Amino acid sequence: MIHYVNIRTGSRNEMVDITEKIQAVVENSGVKDGICYLYVPHTTAAVTINEGADPSVKRDILNTLQKLIPADAGYAHMEGNADSHVKSTTVGPSQIVFIEDGRLLLGTWQAIFFCEFDGPRHRRVAVKIVGQ
Repeated sequence: MIHYVNIRTGSRNEMVDITEKIQAVVENSGVKDGICYLYVPHTTAAVTINEGADPSVKRDILNTLQKLIPADAGYAHMEGNADSHVKSTTVGPSQIVFIEDGRLLLGTWQAIFFCEFDGPRHRRVAVKIVGQ
């Protein structure tokens, strides 16, 4: 079964820590050991795992993506969000996290982030838990 986590973003480019929401899905599943699949069914959003302790890391990632993939680079896609599509492809729509003893197996500083590149919007992340 697939569970959907709803997210409301507040700006055009944003990284939202969804670790606790995903952990709640794992706990509700009852799976103690297995795999958590995360998938973002949107063409202008993504999901990544990175440091969650220092908020400057999120700012650095977003600032770097903006420098590498600027909004006004003369794209052929005329909807005004071509940079959002490129950022989404660069970061990627999915992640896999192991589950051990009912907990997401993340490093000490790691967090799961929903990456918004065309907000603000209502979004969702598909979560599939598979036990051993």
